[in-house]
Amino acid sequence: MKEEGKKNNNVPNLRFPEFKEEWVRTRLGDIAVFKKGKGISKNDISIEGKTDCIRYGELYTYYDEVIEDVISTTNLNPDNLILSEENDIIIPSSGESSIEIAKASCVQKSGVALGGDLNIIKTNSYGNFLAYYLNNKKKNNIGRIAQGSSVVHLYAKQLSKLNIALPTINEQYKIGSFLNLIEKRIKAQIKIIENLESLMKGLGKKIFSQKLRFHNVDGNRCNDWKKVKLEDVLEIGSGRDYKHLKEGNIPVFGTGGFMTSVEGFLYEGESVGIGRKGTIDKPVFLKGKFWTVDTLFYTHSFKQVFPKFIYYLFLQINWKKYNEATGVPSLSKSTIEKIKIKTPCLAEQTKILKFLSSFDEKIKSEKYLLQQYKKQKQYLLQNMFI
Repeated sequence: MKEEGKKNNNVPNLRFPEFKEEWVRTRLGDIAVFKKGKGISKNDISIEGKTDCIRYGELYTYYDEVIEDVISTTNLNPDNLILSEENDIIIPSSGESSIEIAKASCVQKSGVALGGDLNIIKTNSYGNFLAYYLNNKKKNNIGRIAQGSSVVHLYAKQLSKLNIALPTINEQYKIGSFLNLIEKRIKAQIKIIENLESLMKGLGKKIFSQKLRFHNVDGNRCNDWKKVKLEDVLEIGSGRDYKHLKEGNIPVFGTGGFMTSVEGFLYEGESVGIGRKGTIDKPVFLKGKFWTVDTLFYTHSFKQVFPKFIYYLFLQINWKKYNEATGVPSLSKSTIEKIKIKTPCLAEQTKILKFLSSFDEKIKSEKYLLQQYKKQKQYLLQNMFI
């Protein structure tokens, strides 16, 4: 793959070196015909259905540019449905916003029932290529031709007038197949992370229920875990407003995570943040100098426990069980302080931390790799089309 040197509006910035021809500018209506799907309601979906089906709302929640596996089935009579042909491209014909509605997917299976509120584009061009092209480079253009305000509509008449540029069919196949490989790698990477997180969660439950124990240097099991209250092993600090502080390099955290940076700090050291109001079930490990706002408690003054151990323990607590409000979830210091826990000796805590931290580091590295794949895909989408 190479970058084009001299600027030419009829070739992309980045392309496979074996292709030299200029892309042909045309309109979508010149290379495609349009059809509409036929209504399939939510009640028509059956887990034991005989016919695969796609409803327009699923394009937003489940599917990307290429649809190879269909998640829904129906028992409606196929003779009364609109069935796909391999390589069909579908785009919603209604949505809540002009950008949301610009969502194209290529159906790589024949015989899939296509529900109402779906535009169906049938073309001899490569569907995968066209789906990536429409869904990215032409997304804003499609959004501009959509009509309506509270409910936005996208009609075949408007789509047919969309200006596009196409390479040869061979280059379409090369681009579409390559981008699909990248997308599959991203999905595989997401699965790797999900499996690691699930494994770590399961091991965490076994460790904190003492079903999985660690031995000391002599090979003997450590003493039994002690029953204590949180107030026996730590203190809870309250967050404060930061708006009086000047901009700096000290991170400010709320229940949603990092917010901004200021010049002052509320605490320095290792700590665990837990929500006071709003999101109360997402503990966060904090270290160094930091500031927390008034919706986020922080822990300090630890006794016979390591802060990172408390973080892993907090991940096991069902915080919603201690919610004190009927509206926005809330916790109080006094409630948290009275929560009963069990703690092992410092030697076993050290082994637990080493074990679980190794999973954390692995997950962190896999997430970094995922971000690199996503950046690569975005770069390709921005430069492989015109």
